[in-house]
Amino acid sequence: MIAELPFLVLRILSVLASVWIAVLGFRRLQAGSPRGVAWLLGSLLGFAFVGLSTLAAKTTRERFAPFRLRDEIVGFSALGTGVIFLLVVLAAFLPVILDILERRGFSSYVGARHVRATKSGFLTVISVLSMAGVAVSSCALCSVTSIMGGFGADLKRKILGNNAHIVVDVTQPGGYGDWEDKLDGIRLAVAPKGGAATPVVAGDAMGSSASNTAGALVRGIDTNTIAQVIDLKQNIEVGNFEWLDDPEKLADLPADTIIGRGPGGEPYFKGPDLRASADLDPAVKAALRKDVKVLPGVIIGKELAKSLHVLVGDEITLLSPMGELGPMGVMPRTRRFRVAAIFYSGMYEYDATHAYIKLDVAQSFFSMGDNISQIDVRVPDPERVAEVTPLVAAAAAKFDMGPGKEPLRVRDWVEMNKNLFSALKLEKIATFIILSIAIAVASFCIVCTLLLMVTEKGKEIAILKALGASDGAIMRIFMLEGVIIGGIGTVFGVGTAFAACSGLARFGVRLDPEVYYIDRLPVNVNGSDYAMVAVAALIICTIATLYPARAASRLSPVDGLRYE
Repeated sequence: MIAELPFLVLRILSVLASVWIAVLGFRRLQAGSPRGVAWLLGSLLGFAFVGLSTLAAKTTRERFAPFRLRDEIVGFSALGTGVIFLLVVLAAFLPVILDILERRGFSSYVGARHVRATKSGFLTVISVLSMAGVAVSSCALCSVTSIMGGFGADLKRKILGNNAHIVVDVTQPGGYGDWEDKLDGIRLAVAPKGGAATPVVAGDAMGSSASNTAGALVRGIDTNTIAQVIDLKQNIEVGNFEWLDDPEKLADLPADTIIGRGPGGEPYFKGPDLRASADLDPAVKAALRKDVKVLPGVIIGKELAKSLHVLVGDEITLLSPMGELGPMGVMPRTRRFRVAAIFYSGMYEYDATHAYIKLDVAQSFFSMGDNISQIDVRVPDPERVAEVTPLVAAAAAKFDMGPGKEPLRVRDWVEMNKNLFSALKLEKIATFIILSIAIAVASFCIVCTLLLMVTEKGKEIAILKALGASDGAIMRIFMLEGVIIGGIGTVFGVGTAFAACSGLARFGVRLDPEVYYIDRLPVNVNGSDYAMVAVAALIICTIATLYPARAASRLSPVDGLRYE
């Protein structure tokens, strides 16, 4: 309900704005102006947006929801009407803002009147093109920033959801023992910050099924505390996390159990069990049930399951390079598992490689005894992990690892993913600079507009200076005029991008998950980015006004009136 509150407020404001624009349209029609029809059409767009957005809000956006053309048409119609209606509202507010500027003083009055003047059709067209150039450039910059930010935020969310925020491990192979006391000490250190910790055993293995093989990163987990650190439970697509603790149920799944999903999300059911057939001889039934062995469970990623061609309840074999010494050298250790669940994290690298088994099973499988590989820690606010990392490091430094052994190493997610996020940040900065050049190019139109206006308004400038207007006042007039043109273009561009990206973030653009591995286009609407774009556009447009304004202020009354 709280999440729907901003959307409810938006619809109420849209209704009020539609009524106001309709009143403006009727007044224009009564005054004999044909523009009243345009205002009435804009009002109808507002009411259409309210209705379409209400219908679009009722559609389901779940991952396995079937594709419905009607829902997509309603969503994009709501988005289109909303963007156009916003432009109508901004156009309706424009005369009000210019009226306010005209009442502020001499320079602002003359500058605003120049912008509103329609006597010179050529200059009016050039001014409109200048506004459009700034609007398109700022809209493109905001939109690209939002989409890139959406991909970056989605990537960060998936990385932080599937990995620990802080890892406590050692560089030497074999892990470390006496981890219960270390785990308690780290939990005590992060408890005031709301953090959680869990032990993990990690190792590489080769997974094989009856039809294929694939490499896997096997992680032994504590089933009681792993959900406090990573989102494994929430990412389960088919199967059951509890079957990892209760593998007996995997040997006799009910017929209506979903054991997999197709490319479109369609469920695959286990089907009837031949061992339960009434026509089967009881002795044969008993023999078949006796042949079914209870194997330890394993949770694997969706892509790994696809590579191995297995479903929930199927058997796979894991082969560990850490084996026993035999006559032919080190013999790899193998063990059979039964698939307890299949998870979908949204990251292909994780879904194609990760497999989770119980902690004690992993210790036995990798011949680690009672040792563990690492302690994973999660904090409530990953962006403030730098405040918790020193606490964990201080707690880890208190433990004596023994003679000749390295101390515990503490790393947070910022350090472990430094290269990735630095590249994303650099890419975002480069894109911002490149598209800012487009705004600078659009500002050249403002320079041309003001220079043409200085040429055309030479007589008026001379008269104003003859009446006592100073060079500074003339310069302020033309600077303000350029700022108004750039400001209008910036507001229209940033407003359009904000409306379009907000609509895309809410209604979404369907993507093929088999190609992009995401089902919706991620869009992140960040107010600070939009404010930065608006400020940058205004600064560029202001700088563009300096030369024409200075040329106008240096025009002498004699030169302006010489040929009049």
